[in-house]
Amino acid sequence: MNAPYILHYAPDNASLVIRLVLEEMGIPYETALVNRRQNAQDSAAYRGLNPNGLIPVLETPQGPIFETAAILLWLADAHAQLAPAPDSPDRAAFLKWLFFASNTLHADLRILFYAEKYIDASHAEQLRNGIRPRLRQHLRILDDVAKTGPVWLHADQPSVLTYYLACQMRWMALYPANSDRSWFQLADTPHLQIILMNLESRPATRAAISAEGLGVTPFTSPAYAKPPEGSAT
Repeated sequence: MNAPYILHYAPDNASLVIRLVLEEMGIPYETALVNRRQNAQDSAAYRGLNPNGLIPVLETPQGPIFETAAILLWLADAHAQLAPAPDSPDRAAFLKWLFFASNTLHADLRILFYAEKYIDASHAEQLRNGIRPRLRQHLRILDDVAKTGPVWLHADQPSVLTYYLACQMRWMALYPANSDRSWFQLADTPHLQIILMNLESRPATRAAISAEGLGVTPFTSPAYAKPPEGSAT
């Protein structure tokens, strides 16, 4: 590969987090569209990179990496950017919240977005109603953490975690498209809201806006993506 990395992506999918971080780090990379309309994520070629058929995959000189948090942590350590160093006193706290975002918040979001994969479709909305209070509580906890201003969750210093949370909060405001989303109000988490506002003016976000058709305020007042190629769904 000419660039050190190839990002296998679909617009406004979890690959967006990785794109933002690569842009913020200033690292050259190439992209490979995973056409969800054609179920390319289930192709033999893609399953060869990620047997789970999930997006994203980042191809690296050390081989393909999947799972969003794993890619973020690997990039942060490989390039000594956007996260506390392994020997930093801030490292333990950063790790526990990064994996909270991945293993708890993102896992619960998947239930919200894809309830039909977890339960009979006739009960899907009931399951969504059950998961929304949990998500609100997760956000309240994270907003309390942001209030203390740790270096890895600070309005003026992006980290891999801030970009991860910003994308997840974007999706909360948009998806699922045909379901109640009134439960999510950005103003309920004012400290996270400031972080999202500041991220929108960064060059990395502007680059992602252009690449994936995200609209001018992709985090604080998001609209459905209108990408130059591919589809978010």
